Amino acid sequence: MNIAILSRKPELYSTARLAEAAKERGHSVRVINPLRCYMNITSHQPTIHYKGEELTDIDAAIPRIGASITFYGTAVVRQFEMLGVYCINESVAITRSRDKLRSLQLLARKGIGLPVTGFANSTMYTQDLIDMVGGAPLVVKLLEGTQGVGVVLAETPQAAESVIDAFRGLKANFMVQEYIKEAKGCDIRCIVVGGKVVAAMKRKGKEGDFRSNLHRGGTASAVRITPEERSTAVRSAKIMGLNVAGVDLLRSNHGPVVMEVNSSPGLEGIEDATGKDIAGIIVEYMEKNAAPNKTKTKGKG
Repeated sequence: MNIAILSRKPELYSTARLAEAAKERGHSVRVINPLRCYMNITSHQPTIHYKGEELTDIDAAIPRIGASITFYGTAVVRQFEMLGVYCINESVAITRSRDKLRSLQLLARKGIGLPVTGFANSTMYTQDLIDMVGGAPLVVKLLEGTQGVGVVLAETPQAAESVIDAFRGLKANFMVQEYIKEAKGCDIRCIVVGGKVVAAMKRKGKEGDFRSNLHRGGTASAVRITPEERSTAVRSAKIMGLNVAGVDLLRSNHGPVVMEVNSSPGLEGIEDATGKDIAGIIVEYMEKNAAPNKTKTKGKG
């Protein structure tokens, strides 16, 4: 197959590993920067051009669309779908998972365990919003934040009110969530491919930081997950409509709760922690499922 990896940086570990795995299996691979693509949107002959040439020979695409370019990146994925190219994660599913509030609402509708979450526009009832999620300590999250940026732990009611007022003053969209104390700064990242959890790792934040992101100095190790955690991860990916997803869970006193479903999960930390060839598993899934005009929107919303 001729495979396109939609990524802005060929040197990134995840992009490089996917390209390596595909080449090892005999495929032709191009890393294409979605921001350098431009499109002719017509009913009968839609086209995609890249660096002065029309892309005509792509059989399948692996979108690695960064959060900062979701709007344009998913437009490019949609155009590939119009051309009949098989995309391992579809444009609607990527957009759905990127909207943190929408994704939590979709998961809640299907009965997935979540931290108690509040969202409001008015500044008039901040205290009621704080009480709604169980009071301080609580977590305030920017909806547009990634890799732990824009996530604040407010340990007292006064701190919570100050952070909420500051975010509102910046006209930022944010959520307020209960703080899962029993997780002790750890979460579990499950990689789901084709409706199966193929790897899982436990991430722990660096000393003094409740955020477990590896980009912020956290550490990772392989972990055995429970059947309930496995089921929660698989169901969450399915609800988002993602064939490949990173599902982040916390172990709470009332079972696993989902923090986020990521459409472009990083591979470096989990391959290092588990020793598994996740890139190879993703390419193998593409081999079994790629076919022209196979794209169809999964899930609802």
